[in-house]
Amino acid sequence: MSTQLEQARKGIITKEMEEAASTEEQSAEYIRDMIAIGKAVIPNNINRKGRSVAIGAGLRTKVNASIGTSSDIKDMKTEVEKALAAEEAGADTLMELSVGGELDEIRKEVLGASALSVGSVPLYQAFAEAIKKYKDPNKLTEEMLFDVIERQCAGGISFMAVHCGITQITLERLNKQGYRYGGLVSRGGSYMVGWMLANQKENPLYEKFDRVVEIFKKYDCVLSLGNGLRAGAIHDSLDRAQVQELVINCELASIGQDMGCQMMCEGPGHLPLDDIEANVKLQKRMSGDAPFYVLGPITTDVAAGYDHISAAIGAAQAARYGADLICYVTPAEHLALPNKDDVIEGVRAARIAARVGDMVKLGHTERDREMGKARRDLDWEGQYRLGMFGDKAREIRNSRFPDEADTCTMCGSFCALDNVSEHFSKCLQNGAKA
Repeated sequence: MSTQLEQARKGIITKEMEEAASTEEQSAEYIRDMIAIGKAVIPNNINRKGRSVAIGAGLRTKVNASIGTSSDIKDMKTEVEKALAAEEAGADTLMELSVGGELDEIRKEVLGASALSVGSVPLYQAFAEAIKKYKDPNKLTEEMLFDVIERQCAGGISFMAVHCGITQITLERLNKQGYRYGGLVSRGGSYMVGWMLANQKENPLYEKFDRVVEIFKKYDCVLSLGNGLRAGAIHDSLDRAQVQELVINCELASIGQDMGCQMMCEGPGHLPLDDIEANVKLQKRMSGDAPFYVLGPITTDVAAGYDHISAAIGAAQAARYGADLICYVTPAEHLALPNKDDVIEGVRAARIAARVGDMVKLGHTERDREMGKARRDLDWEGQYRLGMFGDKAREIRNSRFPDEADTCTMCGSFCALDNVSEHFSKCLQNGAKA
């Protein structure tokens, strides 16, 4: 079975490329060409038919929603409900990141319920199984780790964050810079660092990278190079440990592509606004424009409860400069396991951010122009139709309906648009800016 990348290099347009093109302002030929040169991917799996979505250069910025149990809250039914809520809210992909409960069963239920391409982080399950078996995560064996990767791929996972770039060299940078303000915030990354230090061994995901790639190729799964040393505080942004891991991941992305595997790189994390452009451009330059998947980035460390807003600000900037996939952040970030309402708010905030970025990156402004005219003309049905969240807009207006039906209760009879429209009616009749 050839991967999407291998088929693209042969000039083949797959059914997945055709399906992905149907939701883009690009042709299937364009998507094929971008995949062939490693600038786009389609998260896929030969064992499961999910909704095909292309991620990469010249394409709409996509939004990922992450769900999953914790060691405290292990309700599988709730996670399935959250998966469906994320899909309905407009997420493009989903990540199932459970660490508590029966992990294989939870993942199976989510895969069966959602039509989206689903990703995972295999280190979570690998270390959870080591803890269950040995009472010690650092007794994880290499074979247990590769078994989990194979098992998750065989079960239908379409893309996977694998922490290959955490190496002895990366840890040396972390040690020499004197650790960090925000510590290590990646769950998978922190466990791998602990394993390497306890066992005094190189990361097997790096040391045996060829084996990782061959598993992914077998199922045509996208290998997303995880950002295990991402900054968890803005004062750690672009520190030497993070950049060292990014350098290694970009090298591995090229190696994986040469082997015929679809590859993505992942990014931070917490970044101040003025570091975002540099981070995106650094990844794009070093990786040859491999798709870039970013968490947030969260742009201030002091907005807990509203981190979805802080992250949306960062995500809009990241998308503007070339990020391809945005992992949402919910209002529960740093505080609690997200519930269904948190998931919906997180997806909506990230979708707004992606659109704001695409207005610059792709020049997608036509819908905004039409919305401007609909507001000028007090065309409320047009506004609901053009709005990203028209049902929500209708609900808010109807909850405080105005005395004058063509206005809203913000201004009522003092509506600026209504007050001047008669003076410009002749211009509109003559076609000016109509």
